[in-house]
Amino acid sequence: MALIPFLVDMFQDPLFSIITILSAFGIGLSQGIILGRAILIRFPRLQNHIKTVSVSLFIIFLINAILSVPRFASPEKIELSNLSVNGPTEILSSLFLIFGTNTGFLTVLALSVTVMTFVILKFTYLSGIVKSFVFFFSILLLIFTGISRFTELTPSAFEVLLYFLYQLGITIGILIGTIRKVKPKKLDLK
Repeated sequence: MALIPFLVDMFQDPLFSIITILSAFGIGLSQGIILGRAILIRFPRLQNHIKTVSVSLFIIFLINAILSVPRFASPEKIELSNLSVNGPTEILSSLFLIFGTNTGFLTVLALSVTVMTFVILKFTYLSGIVKSFVFFFSILLLIFTGISRFTELTPSAFEVLLYFLYQLGITIGILIGTIRKVKPKKLDLK
């Protein structure tokens, strides 16, 4: 069953599908550009090595996109009744299971990029509406991922495609957002 069951019939309509696909990619692209520019504004010394930074961030986010799509497509289901918290080691084991870090290095890498995105949000100087835009879609994706892990719902093929396009949009947006230097704002001395 799809994550958003009431939209399954609407996904059959080609016009709605095209609009949804373009929206998912556009939201990811916008979010990536915003994050890329915010990184350069917050850390201006990175602009001295703009090509290296741009390519490095592109590769990191591309790896994240490639690794997170299979995890989103077929998430490891977690039953709350199976989680035990009798001792410190069991609490730690349960946390590893919830965050999905018990499945290997590549999963930890993908999770690290996601955490890095939230850290960037915290330490950058984004204005209210832009920060709300990035934060809203990041939280929305986190909610969908949580729903797929803690319920019997599994993303449909179309939802996985939308997730992939969103991640690809962020990756390309990061590249676009960090490819050019950010000029400092001129002070108005009048």
